[in-house]
Amino acid sequence: MKRKSRQSGFSLLETLLAVSTLAVGMIFVGGTFLAGIYFATLSTERTIATVAADEAFAKMRLYGLNPYDAQLTTERFVPYEELVEIPESEQLYPSTDANSVREYSWAALCKRAEGDNRLVEVTVFIGRRIGTNTRYWAREAGEDVLDLEEVELPRPVRINVIQAAGDDEDELTIEDAVASDETEEEKFVNDGATLIDDKTGRIYRVLERYAGDNSDRIKLDRDWEGEPLTGADGGWVWVVPRPATGGRSPLVAVYQEVLRF
Repeated sequence: MKRKSRQSGFSLLETLLAVSTLAVGMIFVGGTFLAGIYFATLSTERTIATVAADEAFAKMRLYGLNPYDAQLTTERFVPYEELVEIPESEQLYPSTDANSVREYSWAALCKRAEGDNRLVEVTVFIGRRIGTNTRYWAREAGEDVLDLEEVELPRPVRINVIQAAGDDEDELTIEDAVASDETEEEKFVNDGATLIDDKTGRIYRVLERYAGDNSDRIKLDRDWEGEPLTGADGGWVWVVPRPATGGRSPLVAVYQEVLRF
C-alpha cells in the first residue's frame, strides 16, 4: 500500500503574525532613522554655529567698538549695529562667497563689564534664515523706542517681563510693551526659547509656555537670579522670536564672551 506524502508549511495565522511582527520592527527601525537624521542635523547646525560665532567675534574686533560710548553701561545691553556701522552682508555666514546661498546670520548685544571700561560683555545669537522672503521682528533703534518693525535677518528683541502674584521663582509673566500695535508679544517666547537677562546677561531656557488663559506665563529651567521683577515695571529680557510671517524659531545657538576694545 502506497503511503501519501504529507506536506507541511505555515498556516495563514502564522503568516499574519510574522508579517505583523516584521511591520512593527520596521516602524521602530524607521523611527530610529528619523531620530538619527534629526540629531545629525542638530549636530551639524551646532558645529556651524560655533564657527559662525567665532567669525562674529573676529569681525567685531575688526570693526571695533568705542568702549567709552555713552550707550554702553553695565545696566543694559545694546545691539552691536546701534554702536557700529556694519554692513548687513557682514552679518551673514558664510561670508566668503557673496554669490552662494547663505543660510545663517549673527546678531550681537553689548554691555560694559563691571570693573574695567574697556571690557565689553558680548552675547552673539546665531540664527538660520528661513527663506529669502521671510521677515523677522525687531525693535526700532533707541533705548526708549519700543515700536516693532520687520527686518530681513533674525534679531534679538527686548521684551518686558514681571513676576506677578502667583508666579513661582522659576516663572515669569510676559507684558505686552506696546499694547496698541495688536502684536501679541507673548508669542515671541515658546517652549525651548532662550532668554537673556538685560541687566545681568544670565541665560535662561524656557521649559514651557502655558496654554489657555495663562499663555502669557512661562516656566524657566531654573529660578530667576536677576533683580526682583515684582515691581510694576518688572524687567527686560532678550529673545529671538519666530518669524513675523510664521514658522519655527530661527535661533540655533547663543554664545557669550568678554572682549577688550
